[in-house]
Amino acid sequence: MPHRTSLLRRSALAAGGVLCAGALLTACGGNDDGTPGGASAAGEDTEASEGDWSFTDDRGVTVNLDGPPETVVAFVGAAAALHDYGVTVDAVFGPLVTPDGEPDVQAGDLPVDEVESVGSAWGEFNLDAYAALEPDLLVSTMFVEDALWYVPDDSAAKIEGLAPTVGLSVASPSTVVEAIDRHAELAEALGGDLSAEAVTEARERFEAAAEDLRQATEENPGIRVMAASGSADLFYVSDPKASPDLSYFAELGVEMVVPDEAPAGFFEELSWENADRYDADIILLDGRTGVMRAEDLADKPTWAQLPAVRADQIARWTTEPRYSHAGFAPILEDLAEAIRNAERVA
Repeated sequence: MPHRTSLLRRSALAAGGVLCAGALLTACGGNDDGTPGGASAAGEDTEASEGDWSFTDDRGVTVNLDGPPETVVAFVGAAAALHDYGVTVDAVFGPLVTPDGEPDVQAGDLPVDEVESVGSAWGEFNLDAYAALEPDLLVSTMFVEDALWYVPDDSAAKIEGLAPTVGLSVASPSTVVEAIDRHAELAEALGGDLSAEAVTEARERFEAAAEDLRQATEENPGIRVMAASGSADLFYVSDPKASPDLSYFAELGVEMVVPDEAPAGFFEELSWENADRYDADIILLDGRTGVMRAEDLADKPTWAQLPAVRADQIARWTTEPRYSHAGFAPILEDLAEAIRNAERVA
């Protein structure tokens, strides 16, 4: 399963984690001119006439269709965000349910028993099932510029040849607010009602949660927070500058640990012998399904001796959040509570 921590090498441990192997710096598939299949780059001349439905994504690619897309397939995280704005897609790809059948954390409030899946594991995308849906549009997020998340390299050209694609950035320089707004814009274009009561209430909750986190940092100053993931051999300390969620926490006043070196751009890899390099009062630990939890790391001596671990000040880090007001508000609320309850131990 890809790790945001292995985004540059996400496929090893995202976004806190990573991408299609070989596609970290290039788009996952496309036409001979580099334009994704079924769409034209914004501003370029094209033989396709302006349709009745149009949307320009975060690659600068404009999709023009004769009418609103009827069959939409999306990465599960994007699908969950769209669902929060009143749009339920026809099928998804990416982790939908856990091994015990419960909704994956990235699925949010999706009706997982009603949504078809064309592939849940990294590198697996059922091209035949996708083609049988006769899709009008594919939607995915992007952690690396122009690279559609969970669209495999080896079948990307065929996938993108079956329907136009939309990519929404969920990595720096995009911000949390920008990513949420872009998902809301796409949802509205797909028929979502942004004035619906549930939507406006979620927006108000998000705004209140952001202010609550700001107040929590003022009420309990000096609490240092480190975002991290652990594997059998390495401890990964994430660079908040590379992650919209972590940089947003910092913007709201959270004192985030910044690693000295992040050669992959997202995190610093430390051997377990050096896991105590940075002082932290709270550890935000990668909470994705299948990733090592705190109990899995208990036999690592350096982990057990970290001040935050000894003080039981470990909080869950939703490394690949769903970018909607409803999806992000609880993240802010939980972090505010963790900071209010934390003691300075580092």
